[in-house]
Amino acid sequence: MFSTVPTTHPAPSIALIPGDGRGIVETRLWVEEHEWLYGLLLSERNIAPTFRFPDLISACVSLVFSHNDAPAHIFRFLGTELVLRPPQTPRRRESMWRRQYELLQELQRSPANRHPNPKFQLDQLTTACVALSRAQDTSGRAVLEQARRNMAARIHPVPLPATD
Repeated sequence: MFSTVPTTHPAPSIALIPGDGRGIVETRLWVEEHEWLYGLLLSERNIAPTFRFPDLISACVSLVFSHNDAPAHIFRFLGTELVLRPPQTPRRRESMWRRQYELLQELQRSPANRHPNPKFQLDQLTTACVALSRAQDTSGRAVLEQARRNMAARIHPVPLPATD
């Protein structure tokens, strides 16, 4: 039904969506978290509009980053839970919106992810956001609500104030 991808694939690819110059970015998601999001995708609560994986993954990232201590929560999950899983756990190839990718990219480049600390990859950071979102609300209602807010922000972004 789904294909798995190797866990050692390098940088994400960027695919542009017609009419949206920001595009989406490819990522990978560990199987356990992918299965939870797939259940949410098929859920009777996911209607009008039906959100797809880029929306759901991005909503999870937004939810986690809505807290001031998001990096601490993410690295705590990575260092206490994800690190204990088999490193060869299969991943599923999915996409997220560029805005949320940039949040994770900034975190990936942060001092907390540099020597002497362990180095975590984008798929691990993405998986952490989905896992933390699921832990906060297993029903997925918060994810769907955040997906709506993200969609509204993408379609009608708040203009930046003029500078003199």
